Amino acid sequence: MSKRNAKKKPTKTKALAVSRKAASSVTKRTASAATKTKSSTPAKAKPQAKPAPKRKTVGKKMASRAKASSIVLPPDYRPSEDEPFMSDKQRLYFRQKLLAWKEEIIRQTKETLAGLHEESIQHADLADRATSETDRALELRARDRQRKLIAKIDAALARIEDGSYGYCEETGEPIGLKRLDARPIATLSVEAQERHERRERVYRED
Repeated sequence: MSKRNAKKKPTKTKALAVSRKAASSVTKRTASAATKTKSSTPAKAKPQAKPAPKRKTVGKKMASRAKASSIVLPPDYRPSEDEPFMSDKQRLYFRQKLLAWKEEIIRQTKETLAGLHEESIQHADLADRATSETDRALELRARDRQRKLIAKIDAALARIEDGSYGYCEETGEPIGLKRLDARPIATLSVEAQERHERRERVYRED
């Protein structure tokens, strides 16, 4: 073999090695670019579980009203100690009693306003005018008491809806059917009311 052929053979081997090295470098670059692209792509967010729906008290109140409307009270019905305290019949009884009381107060208020409007004519006599002004002041004072009473009736109706009606606000004990029948807007038992009045007298004396 000549020296010229011996020199050419290593040259071809070297060129082949360089070519393989370049191909390997291109492959590594491609893999690196693919890895960067994959890492830069944001991960798909997992769908969050929907929170459980909250209980609605509106549906409960509507069911309670529907149940109460299905109960028919006898005309001579009166709450009895033999029944469970604040049963469906008793709640319906006091609800009807409060609504009738409220309607009566509203009717009286309308009559009072109509009377005040008729008496607004100026009286020629000073004595008649003074009497009219005194009656007007008394009527307005009575109307203010009626307005406060209606607010207490509405509060009692709300307690019937939420189930707290008939129980003392201080002790949590039953107020008593006789007391509720006499004063349906009562919020304290007889004992708690007496303690409250004694405290008021002590504060007033001090």
